[in-house]
Amino acid sequence: MHPTTPYSPNAHEELAALLDAVTAYAEERIRMEPPLDRVRTQEDLDAALGRTVTAGGLGGSEAMRIFADELAPACLSVDHPRYLSFIPCAPSDASVVFDLVVGASSIYAGSWLEGSGAVWAENQALRWIADLVGMPEGAGGVFVPGGTIGNLSALVAARATARHRAAAGQRPWRVAATAGAHSSIASACEVMDAELVGVPADEAGRLTGPALRRALEEHGPETFFAVVATAGTTNFGIVDDLASVAEVCREHDIWFHVDGAYGGAGLAAPSVRDLYAGIEHCDSFIVDPHKWLFAPFDCCALLYREPALARAAHTQKAGYLDVLTEAPDWNPTDYSVGLTRRARGLPFWFSLVVNGTDAYTAAVERTLDVARYAEAEIVRRPELELVRERDLSVVVFRRLGWSPADYQAWSDRMLADEFAFVVPTTHEGETLARFAVVNPATTEDDIRDILDTMA
Repeated sequence: MHPTTPYSPNAHEELAALLDAVTAYAEERIRMEPPLDRVRTQEDLDAALGRTVTAGGLGGSEAMRIFADELAPACLSVDHPRYLSFIPCAPSDASVVFDLVVGASSIYAGSWLEGSGAVWAENQALRWIADLVGMPEGAGGVFVPGGTIGNLSALVAARATARHRAAAGQRPWRVAATAGAHSSIASACEVMDAELVGVPADEAGRLTGPALRRALEEHGPETFFAVVATAGTTNFGIVDDLASVAEVCREHDIWFHVDGAYGGAGLAAPSVRDLYAGIEHCDSFIVDPHKWLFAPFDCCALLYREPALARAAHTQKAGYLDVLTEAPDWNPTDYSVGLTRRARGLPFWFSLVVNGTDAYTAAVERTLDVARYAEAEIVRRPELELVRERDLSVVVFRRLGWSPADYQAWSDRMLADEFAFVVPTTHEGETLARFAVVNPATTEDDIRDILDTMA
C-alpha cells in the first residue's frame, strides 16, 4: 500500500476547497483598501501559533486561517497609501492578478528553449524601458530579483569587458561613485573584491563630470572598470549630472552604469524627463518596476547597450547546458548573476499590455503632483522646513525643535495607531522626516493629515 501523496486521487476534492479559499482571499485582498496592519514580536507569534510545520500537516483550510488571521495582519501593507517609508511598492491590479497566473504556470524562464513565450513577452517590456532610456535597437537584458543583483550583474559585465580590453599586465579593479550611490554598490564591490572610490558630490548632491575627472586622474583612469551614476538616490531622489558624467566616461573609455532602481521610472514622466539628459549614453541601466512602475515584488529590469558583452561575462558553461549555450537563442540567464529564474517580468508585461503606457505616464505624473503638494505644504507650515528641493517624488524635511527621539516617537505612534508608516532618516548626522511617494493612491489629504500630526 503506497502512502498518500499530494497527487493521490482523493487529493482533488481537497484541492478544490483549497483553490476556493485561496482565490477568495486573493480576490478580497485585491479589491479591498489595504489595512496598514502592524508589527508583532517573535514571542507573540510563537505563543499564538506554536509550530505550524508538522509531520502530518494541518490541512489547507487551517493553513489559510493561520495566514489570513495571524500572519498577514503582522505584515505591513506596502501598497497602503500612507506607507511612505523606504521606497514603497504599489502594484497594479492587473500585475497582481497575473502574478497568480505566473505562479500557477510552472514556467522556467531562464532559457528560450524552455520558456520562449515568456521570454518574448519579457523582452517586449524591456524594450519599452530601453526606449525610455534612449538605448539603441540592439539593447537588451533580463529581469532580476532586485537592484542589488542588477547592479552586481552590470558591474560584473563591466569588469569582464574592461579586463578584456585592458593593455597587457593591467587588471582594472576600481569603481567610481558618490556617497549618495545605493548601498548595493558598496556591497557589489565588496563581493567582487573591487575598490570603491568616492567622488565628492556637488552642492546639489550630484555626481558631476568635473569631479569625476579629477578622481579618475588622481587614481589613474586605467585602474577603473566602471563609473556608477544614480538616477534618483534612495534618500533624496537626486538625479546625477548624467550628461557630464557620460562625457568623461566616453573620454576615458570607462563603462557608464546608471542605477535608476527607484528614480528610473521618472523617465516615463514628461514633467521631469529633462533631469535625465545624458542617460542615453549609458552602457547599462537598472530600474525596479516593483518600486515606481507598479509591478509586484520582485522585479528589476537590467539593460545593456551591448548585450553580447554581458553574455560573455555571465554565461555559465557545463555539459548539460551545451544545448542552450551553443544555440543562438536569447537566454535570459546569460545576462545576470544566477541561473534558475522565474518569469518575474511577466506581471509587469501583462499590466503594460492591459493598461497601456499612457496610463503609466499618468500614474507617475500623479505621484509627482502629490510630492509637489507635500513640498509646498511643508514650506507653508512654520514648524517645518524643507531640507532640499526635490528632484522626483522623495521629499525630505525637518520638524524644527525635534530631537531624534521625538521623530522616533512620532513614527512609532502613527504605526501603532495603524495610521501611517513614515520612519525617520538621517543625513549628515541629523535625524529628519522623509516621504517617498510612489503610490498613485496616495492623496493630498493623506499628506496633509500626516503633517498635521507634527503640529
